Amino acid sequence: MKTNKIAILSVMLCFFCMGFVDLVGTASNYVKAEQGLSDSVANILPSLVFFWFLIFSVPTSVLMNKIGKKNTVLLSLVVTALSLLLPVFGNSFPLMLVAFSLLGIGNTLMQTSLNPLLALISGGKNLASQLTFGQFIKAIASFMAPLIAGWGYKALIPTFGLDWRILFAIYFVFSVVATLLLWSTPIDGDQKADKELPSVGTQFVNCFRLLGVPVVLLSFLGIMCHVGIDVGTNTTAPKLLIERVGMTLDEAGFATSLYFIFRTIGCLTGSYFLRVLKTRTFFIISVVMMAASMLLMCFGDTKTLLYIGIALVGYGNSNIFSMCFAQALTAMPEKQNEVSGLMIMGLFGGTIFPLLMGFASDAMGQIGAVAVMAVGVLYLFTYIKQLKTA
Repeated sequence: MKTNKIAILSVMLCFFCMGFVDLVGTASNYVKAEQGLSDSVANILPSLVFFWFLIFSVPTSVLMNKIGKKNTVLLSLVVTALSLLLPVFGNSFPLMLVAFSLLGIGNTLMQTSLNPLLALISGGKNLASQLTFGQFIKAIASFMAPLIAGWGYKALIPTFGLDWRILFAIYFVFSVVATLLLWSTPIDGDQKADKELPSVGTQFVNCFRLLGVPVVLLSFLGIMCHVGIDVGTNTTAPKLLIERVGMTLDEAGFATSLYFIFRTIGCLTGSYFLRVLKTRTFFIISVVMMAASMLLMCFGDTKTLLYIGIALVGYGNSNIFSMCFAQALTAMPEKQNEVSGLMIMGLFGGTIFPLLMGFASDAMGQIGAVAVMAVGVLYLFTYIKQLKTA
């Protein structure tokens, strides 16, 4: 029992490290301001992070069978720690490209392997509640990031010279602690596969063939929209306040924290509402909230209206992934591994949306970036008919 509790503690600390990927929006805004980049160039950074979900999701599933779940999570932590260490030594754009690439690769490894590791530890008992709590822990790291960066920007320049990059140093320490704790914790039942495994190429082909199944394809696109809106809001919310209200960058960073606070509340309350409401009903409520947020972010010109819009999209978008994922998984229970890998690939939406938003905002201002996210919301309205009414 004691070992199990320590194992769960170590995994929950890993969930905290999983949330480090959400610092990309905050970091890209500071890099943009310091180096005078356009939105389209600055948005390459968050796009690059999520590009690796397309490449490494299925190979990670193969890797887990070869080296075990725990070792795969440990590898993800090592890659994540390296990505956080690099910016401590500089903030040049090429260095940030390398750091964000490593952060994306590490997070892909972690997202694919950490949930199965938690399932192994829990033995299936209370797994849903533990996964929800893990998402809550992950969200803490997400909304802390802009607060730490803003504090560092204002307080640490004269003393340490790290300014907002103190965020990377602090999260690096957490990743090292998580690595050591998980490495020292024995986990029973994490067996490696004895049989010969299909090649990575075969795994990719098997996954992409499933796109011929309508519900899988539409769920995949739904997850792409969810992640694109998530990363897009993370990146664009502070820019809206700077453009419309005249805030400074460190002041506007609270908008990102506000988004993640309401996304955290959504994760915690969503598990309850999904038990007492039909999935389709809750999905409609969520998407209506997101549509209202798009209108407020498009046309709101006061801090209050923009904050309300950011809060609405934070709450509304918080459970879209789980509902789309579950719909695809239950539609093809005999292909759960392939469907799971394909849905994780859908996180690639975090690459496409920021790039399009960058070009749109360069041409039209931040209303252009919001318009791109609004297209994703419109798609989610069309997805409603895929959800079971029961």
